[in-house]
Amino acid sequence: MTRGQRGVVLRIERTSIHDGVGLRTVVFLKGCPLSCIWCSTPESQNSFHERGYISSRCRGCGACVEVCPADALALQADQVIHNTNLCQHCLACVDICVADAVTSFGRWMHISEVMAEIAKDEVFYFHSGGGVTISGGECLQQSDFTAEILRRCARLGIDSTVETSLHTPWKNVEKIVSHLSCIYIDLKHPDPHKHKYLVGVDNHLILTNLEKLNNLEQPLEIQLRIPLIPGINDSDDSMQQAAEIANRLNKVSRIEILPYHRLGVTTYDTLQRGYALPDMQTPNAEYVEEKRVVLQKFLKNVEAISSR
Repeated sequence: MTRGQRGVVLRIERTSIHDGVGLRTVVFLKGCPLSCIWCSTPESQNSFHERGYISSRCRGCGACVEVCPADALALQADQVIHNTNLCQHCLACVDICVADAVTSFGRWMHISEVMAEIAKDEVFYFHSGGGVTISGGECLQQSDFTAEILRRCARLGIDSTVETSLHTPWKNVEKIVSHLSCIYIDLKHPDPHKHKYLVGVDNHLILTNLEKLNNLEQPLEIQLRIPLIPGINDSDDSMQQAAEIANRLNKVSRIEILPYHRLGVTTYDTLQRGYALPDMQTPNAEYVEEKRVVLQKFLKNVEAISSR
């Protein structure tokens, strides 16, 4: 099969208004090189399709335990315990569960399947000025697949963009950038040491790629996004450092503040993983506006996104 013809898709969401201009179809791909402690989509982190378990639905029948070829499941007090070190991700447990207590995140899709889903909303793209956004996880983990989606969208006259952390080899960026007029980039923390503590890697590669993007001859609009996490990256110093990075880049047209939310917390339970910020609460509108005003002291175009 030709490279880029298949990819692991987490989900496809339609009529989004927060992932680019107009109404968007957002293709979320699985796999991410980062491990942000506040990640709201933990089901997107691994590059393979994986098992989820909703304990409240479980009948304790043990059928999934019996069918597991790797002995990765055990029944204890009518609940199923999952050994991730043994799991082969075959998802036999998903197929056997009659109570829908076991679910799966992600599936292989052929490029033609993805494009068929995108085509369903073509009329909305053209009436709203919208299009397609490729997101993740980190969509550049599957750079060939992402590039093929973008290429086919361009051929159909469908506007397309990507959301990325830019923590990827430059060769992956080169595969997609010619298809873009705008790109959305997360700026998680301006300090490299704190970035590594919070995300798992420092921000050197990200900032290097950002400079390269800015220096390309092709017209390209860069929009930076700051996930605003109270007590973590919301100090005035962090805001100023982020603004200084943006001000060095003449292609940055806007910064969006994305306030922390708890929408993904239950997914950690479904994946039977612990969450690093169990007591963190969503900031109120006044707090977000205060941080936006701080950032706007150094930048002209700053917008706070109230919900995602």
